[in-house]
Amino acid sequence: MTRRQHTLRTPVETTGIGLHSGTETRVRVAPAPPHSGIEFVRVDLEDAPSVPAFIGHQSPKDRRTRLVRDRVEVETVEHFLAAAKALGVDNLLVEMSGSEFPGLDGSSMPFVELLESGGIVEQKAEAKAFRLEEPVFVRDGDATLVALPTDGDGLTLQYVASFDEPGVESGSYQFELSPEIFRKEIAPARTFCLASEVEALQAAGLGKGATRENTVVLGDADTVMRMEGEPVRHKMLDLIGDLSLLGSDLVAHVIATGSGHATNAKLVRRLLAIMQAKETSGEIERESGMDIRRIVEQLPHRYPFLLIDRVIEVEGFRRAVGIKNVTINEPFFQGHFPELPLMPGVLQLEAMAQLAGMLLLRKLEFSGKLAVLWSLDKVKLRGGVTPGDQLRLEVETVRIKGDIIKVKGQGSVAGQPVCEAELMFTMLES
Repeated sequence: MTRRQHTLRTPVETTGIGLHSGTETRVRVAPAPPHSGIEFVRVDLEDAPSVPAFIGHQSPKDRRTRLVRDRVEVETVEHFLAAAKALGVDNLLVEMSGSEFPGLDGSSMPFVELLESGGIVEQKAEAKAFRLEEPVFVRDGDATLVALPTDGDGLTLQYVASFDEPGVESGSYQFELSPEIFRKEIAPARTFCLASEVEALQAAGLGKGATRENTVVLGDADTVMRMEGEPVRHKMLDLIGDLSLLGSDLVAHVIATGSGHATNAKLVRRLLAIMQAKETSGEIERESGMDIRRIVEQLPHRYPFLLIDRVIEVEGFRRAVGIKNVTINEPFFQGHFPELPLMPGVLQLEAMAQLAGMLLLRKLEFSGKLAVLWSLDKVKLRGGVTPGDQLRLEVETVRIKGDIIKVKGQGSVAGQPVCEAELMFTMLES
């Protein structure tokens, strides 16, 4: 069952202390166009660089979810992302005055209330969804995550927790995710730690913003639970936030046993690989996809220099995914190692640049202009591309400053990286 994308009617703001850093951060959450996704913007840094909420930018860090792009990071974003995912809010521009998201009361409930106060409105575009059709399993030590196909139309979560702390009760819960269930059963659950961990966490410089009001200390006689099974419910909250990094609704039954952020990220990467393979093969078609006729309408290139055969999806002017089908009939194979034909790396980069040009021309102020490649940086050619391969290309807008745009691109074949580069464009009048 498909649904429409959503954003906010009006911007909303909040300010609070980070759970780990103890520093204050101001957050402004604003509406964003369809296919924009959730993008975190560091307004405290020069040029206000941004980091999209996507698993490709997830970077490991103890006891929190961190996103990094070009050395710019945001962290402890999982409670906010869980609220947005549960409420079905897809497109947001989130401005932050620091690196760590405010912890507030240690749960997702303040973010549920914040988003609802901005008015959640439907957009015309269809929301992206992925129905799992095969079991997926990941393990990290004693922690396991299993994702199974489901007959339902949504996401069902089951979490089993066992705590190594005397007198601390373990537990298990299962919910089918919906705004109502999340608001009542999951969102109020606060973050927690074990009493035996407190000194080690403080020695590691963590929990500087933790208080008895925003953090449950398991094994401490003075701890008062907000709800039954609060720690297990918070684990489910974290899992929802991490699953949102798939960039798509997930239709599946997920069973977690003792998993944390690291295991959650492993599962999301595995799911992403399966989803991308189905998109590349054409088994999954996206609403924003384009066939060759629409590509020709947008790109000035023609044979033999039109190097994009199909666009799988376009997310606003932020990200695009395309396909180049490589056949022995390509004209460059006649002279480029005919006995062992390889697609020249420079043409892989040209295909990447063409896809980036299509992405940039979607921005209203660039309509009628021409995207001219200005420079290439950090180019890496990691593997050969041969006849019969499908070259999957992904480009992402990193920075826009006037008519100068920086784009990061990568190419892969059968899930294996073959090329990557940073491309700089200037927009000129055509």
